Amino acid sequence: MAGGLSAVRGAQAQVQGPKPNMVVVIADDLSREDLSCYGGGNIETPHIDNLASEGMRFNMAFTATAMCAPMRMQLYTALYPVRSGAYPNHSRVKDGVKSVVHYLGGLGYRTGLIGKTHFAPAASFPFQGIKGDMDPEGDWSGVESFMKQDPQQPFCLFVCSHQPHTPWNKGDASAIDPAKLTLRPQVVDTPEMRTALCRYYAEAKYFDAQVGAVKKLVDAAGLRGNTIFTVLTEQGSILPGEKWTCYAQGLHVGIILRWPGKVAPGSVSEAMINYIDVVPTFIEAAGGKPVPGLEGRSFMKVLAGETGEHNQYAYGIQTSKGAIGSPETGYGVRSVRTKDFKYVMNLNHEVAYANWVTERDGEKFWQSWRDKAETDAHAKTLVDRYVDRPAEEFFDLREDHYEMKNLAEDHQYASIKHELRGKLLEWMKSQGDEGQKTEMEAPSRQKRKG
Repeated sequence: MAGGLSAVRGAQAQVQGPKPNMVVVIADDLSREDLSCYGGGNIETPHIDNLASEGMRFNMAFTATAMCAPMRMQLYTALYPVRSGAYPNHSRVKDGVKSVVHYLGGLGYRTGLIGKTHFAPAASFPFQGIKGDMDPEGDWSGVESFMKQDPQQPFCLFVCSHQPHTPWNKGDASAIDPAKLTLRPQVVDTPEMRTALCRYYAEAKYFDAQVGAVKKLVDAAGLRGNTIFTVLTEQGSILPGEKWTCYAQGLHVGIILRWPGKVAPGSVSEAMINYIDVVPTFIEAAGGKPVPGLEGRSFMKVLAGETGEHNQYAYGIQTSKGAIGSPETGYGVRSVRTKDFKYVMNLNHEVAYANWVTERDGEKFWQSWRDKAETDAHAKTLVDRYVDRPAEEFFDLREDHYEMKNLAEDHQYASIKHELRGKLLEWMKSQGDEGQKTEMEAPSRQKRKG
């Protein structure tokens, strides 16, 4: 099994000098483009912006799946979802798969977690649990105690927020003027949508304040100089075209990393990195050797400014089978992209796409989209493109950042589309991914099924 105990022993190494501590703050359903340091104009995120000014902001960072549990387990295991077994939501990795806890433990670290878990089984993710309410002004004594537990032992801490995941009920939505919001082009503009977005942005600001609280703890403890401090946006928000899809706003994520003395302040990288690359980077930073069987690769040379390149391709997978609102047949999606082009394969395009938003409308905006679509041609186009998709989609990302114009039938791009389709099929084969067959087997991987 890739990532087994022998791999943990392989990560062990002796290094000179103190090993860096690691603090990772993870959002929950936050679009990178809503952070002001990534160009977001609807709210200010001063604590995250400050971190970016002190470290490196990655402009080309990706997750392989825009769904909570598979995203987190790929991060912790450095394995893609089908390979690890954790590809549907509420799933579990295969028996014997190891995680960051084992790899850093083999290098002398203790690894703790506060907040959202969303992984299974416990044997693969034996984090030291930390208690606390995670309110920006609340009781962070558990985190503080963990950091100070043993000054001679390095630590890795994951602070896993629940914001801005629904329900959107944290922060002060009344402080945000719905009339002044700028909406992304795939979003239908309705009063209900704007009101819901005020709640979402209030939660995004709440998350920013949580980042500030954790930074304050690290700095006050005198740990700033020897701590790798990282913020991850997780996948995109629940807005149509983001979470639960393989579109850019779902898979294209934000990663910001501060490491004083190692990473140039205010630096920006265009290197393509993936969530599965984070743990291998931590292993190398801790003095460990590359672990056989892991699919992620360390981007330490990018952090050091020695190179501006890392990955050539970013792959995507979405498994809806077994998720809330999914069609009985599921709705599997696979994708691959370079910096310039994107290819998407909709495995079950004959049926209408559906999910929690379309079936439950929990934040009360989807019905307003449908109502407007009855009389507004543009709104109808946006609704239809979300629920009724073709077998293939192809986008020129140089001209179409939001992936609004499908060029799959444009002969001008035929050779590039053919090349990317081949790369995607090659990757799927390497994962043991049999497409629709794998989709229909997804419930067997869900922890509530076994």
